[in-house]
Amino acid sequence: MPDKFFTATTMPDSAWWQALWPDPSCVLRKLCFKPGMSAIDLCCGDGHFTAPMATMLITAPMATMPSGDVYALDIDPEMLAKAKMRGAAGVRWIESDAAQISEHIEAPVDIVFIANTFHGVPDPTGMAKSVLPVLKPGGLFVVLNWHVAEREETPVLGQPRGPRKELRMPPVAVAQAVEPAGFELIEVVQIPPYHYGAIFQKPRTAN
Repeated sequence: MPDKFFTATTMPDSAWWQALWPDPSCVLRKLCFKPGMSAIDLCCGDGHFTAPMATMLITAPMATMPSGDVYALDIDPEMLAKAKMRGAAGVRWIESDAAQISEHIEAPVDIVFIANTFHGVPDPTGMAKSVLPVLKPGGLFVVLNWHVAEREETPVLGQPRGPRKELRMPPVAVAQAVEPAGFELIEVVQIPPYHYGAIFQKPRTAN
């Protein structure tokens, strides 16, 4: 992945992420996040999901469950700086290319999450292959993506938003990219108003 930033994945003003997903914790729960899990927010941007992820997994675990680990990785130091300002306590911040994820993770995690970025990855199967070894057997790779539509059909705060229609990937296209890396698509979750989450599982017998 030689490019510093992926195609059509520029981070917008955080105000419209908040308008689009006013309750990111609810989104994470729909996408199989549970207290005590260990997770990676891959290409975390300004941390819209990182802070609630940390609250859910680290600072508020169930009484019978140990606290989880949360890693947040992004190649852009300015985005990481903004993410840190959200006060995500306990997060392990990583400035790196997503393809080098395995070089920075101390132990396999339960779930890897990537939001609004997969459509711009030059080698999506290569990214999925990079994710596979950092997951525990049975671990989840969750891809949050825009539904295929014209930008004018997905307005936020009165303006067309999201990547161009030709860049958007339906769930079947995401599966075609991710499953050759060794994953199985187990569920597609609708995330209103304009997104879906494709949830892939690493085989439980995998190393």
